[in-house]
Amino acid sequence: MAAGATGARADSAGTRPDAVADLLAEALRRRGGATRQRLADGLYQLGAIDRAVYAAVASVPAPALDQAMRRLSRSADRSRLWLGIAGALALTGPAGRRSASRGVLAIAVTSALVNLGVKTLSGRRRPDRSGAGVPGARQVRMPTSSSFPSGHSASAFAFATAISRDSPWLAVAVQFLAGSVAYSRVHTGVHYPGDTVAGALIGAGAGQAVSSVFDRALPRRALPRRTGPPE
Repeated sequence: MAAGATGARADSAGTRPDAVADLLAEALRRRGGATRQRLADGLYQLGAIDRAVYAAVASVPAPALDQAMRRLSRSADRSRLWLGIAGALALTGPAGRRSASRGVLAIAVTSALVNLGVKTLSGRRRPDRSGAGVPGARQVRMPTSSSFPSGHSASAFAFATAISRDSPWLAVAVQFLAGSVAYSRVHTGVHYPGDTVAGALIGAGAGQAVSSVFDRALPRRALPRRTGPPE
């Protein structure tokens, strides 16, 4: 095994790999073969990069961002931020209500998929926030659930993706906000970057799938045909 891969395995805290990349690499390594060994080395290195980026974010002083990221992260607890946006959307008319319904459904499905499914299988430990030196001013409560993937990121991108069909004018702003929430989870020290990237991908995919099912179940109402002469 390459030296870089060995170092990456050592970084994953003893005998238990703490990243999904490490788990996949271990499985490939056990099966043997030159190609699998090369893939395993690459996965170990991805895990090492994930931890290094987390450590870099933790070590860079950013007092101008600390409170903002902390508040943003907390606002997305239990999807309160997205439910608030959905409530505002519902007040704008039929299209807004449809968009809000689509977004809330996407959050519900994604939350179940992540919290009851993927997290229970991954078992990744939360980052060592104290060891990394994450400043206390930016910290939020450390969750007790598995670190992989980020549920906040998954719900954020599920909502943003789902509402984009009916509210394209809002899509760009909500996508930016979703990305900010995902970053806030790294900034506050409760997730590795890889957790948030995976959460965002899962959320976007689930949001797209829910939107497609939603459209088939509740097709858009056709606009009424004009019966009088053209003006």
